[in-house]
Amino acid sequence: MDRRNKYDWLQDPGIREFLIAGERFYPADAVNFTMAEQRAFYDRYCAHFRNPRPDGVSAEDVMLGGVPCRHYRKRDAAPAPLMIYLHGGGFVLGSLDSHDDICAELCDGAAIEVVAVDYRLAPEHPFPAAFQDGWSVLQAVTDRYSQIIIGGDSAGGNLAAALTLKARDAGGPALRGQVLIYPGLGGDLSRGSFVTQASAPGLSTADVIFYRDTYAGGGSKYAEPLRESDFSGLPPAFLVAAALDPLHDDCLDYAARLSAAGVAARVREEPLLVHAFLRARGMSAPARESFDAITAACASLAHHGLLPT
Repeated sequence: MDRRNKYDWLQDPGIREFLIAGERFYPADAVNFTMAEQRAFYDRYCAHFRNPRPDGVSAEDVMLGGVPCRHYRKRDAAPAPLMIYLHGGGFVLGSLDSHDDICAELCDGAAIEVVAVDYRLAPEHPFPAAFQDGWSVLQAVTDRYSQIIIGGDSAGGNLAAALTLKARDAGGPALRGQVLIYPGLGGDLSRGSFVTQASAPGLSTADVIFYRDTYAGGGSKYAEPLRESDFSGLPPAFLVAAALDPLHDDCLDYAARLSAAGVAARVREEPLLVHAFLRARGMSAPARESFDAITAACASLAHHGLLPT
């Protein structure tokens, strides 16, 4: 089938073009290739969509808690609240470069500092390696920052949610908010969007199963945050759910459990968008609007500890 015709049913032309372009770099059956090949596909894919950093944003590669990180700041700006960002990539892909422009734009648009975490990847380093790396970074920055939020996309959203659980369970550090962008949180694969969006463009339920199995979380709530039974005492959450994504319902389920525990939570529904749409923000008006809303949520939570009005 012609790639263009394959996506004719999608309502947003920018998302159609995004998916067509992406297939040239990252084949749909990439899980059948070696891990080195998958990472090469992903790196080329990310590089194709990457934007230049905004003027006025600097980035410095640093070690925090023994973990490689990249620290983004606005040049000549006073110290600002901090966001720790965990990149997506199914726990097996991604790096400081894969999400460089996203982190730089969040720094610029939300007037915050951002620390991106280059956590260890599976299968060489299965759970809890990535989680432990995120925790080490969070502990390393708490003496310098009193206003901290945490966030990420896809697998990074999973890690961000897991780290809020760990911070609460450990009695700190206190976090002002969590920003979870199409996160995978360990939902029930036999129901809801895992069934209705099993063959969604960009990410399938079979892909989700592959990434879960490779991460090898062993049923821990820190690998699958929806396994938690007590959601009280967690920071307010802003979640983004793409309708054309098997992970869609994880957002709804997590937000519902937070709300039931008295935690402020808001889900931004994206009826026209697919998994990984952050990379389409320069091609798709709905993706751009969503990224702007994410930026506003980061600013409101980091500066004020409140969800945006």
